[in-house]
Amino acid sequence: MWRRWGLFRQFKLNVIRLARIQSHTDAVARGLALGVFIGFSPTLGIQLILAIVLAMLLRQNKLATFIGVWVTNPLTAPFIYGLEYEVGRLLLRMPPIYSKHFFDLHLSWHMGAKVILPLCLGSLVLGIPAAIITYALGVRFVPVLRTWKIPRWPRRR
Repeated sequence: MWRRWGLFRQFKLNVIRLARIQSHTDAVARGLALGVFIGFSPTLGIQLILAIVLAMLLRQNKLATFIGVWVTNPLTAPFIYGLEYEVGRLLLRMPPIYSKHFFDLHLSWHMGAKVILPLCLGSLVLGIPAAIITYALGVRFVPVLRTWKIPRWPRRR
């Protein structure tokens, strides 16, 4: 049953792609770290485009960067962005946002201004260590991953 779930299939395909990259281990780890850093940024919707452009400008492995961006997927994005907001809010010593009013345009601009600054600060505070950890794990894990024989899933008849 779990094989039909698209997220598990996508994760397995990304692991296979990562194992098949024909680049130096350090280059793959740097690309992964760049992708994770961009994945932690509050640029939901344009992350993949931003990742490929930055990988081209910084001459990093594009496929590894693309795979690293998948750290924020539909299951993890609410947790990551919520944690980034809370970390940024605590560092800026801002009160939490509460509203008893009906949602209107003025309220949305006011609340948006109170959310974006803590979210950006939190993404930097959490994204930099996440990228460093990803690089360190990537340097160690990619050679091991290349030795694995990942079996194909059996096909339905």
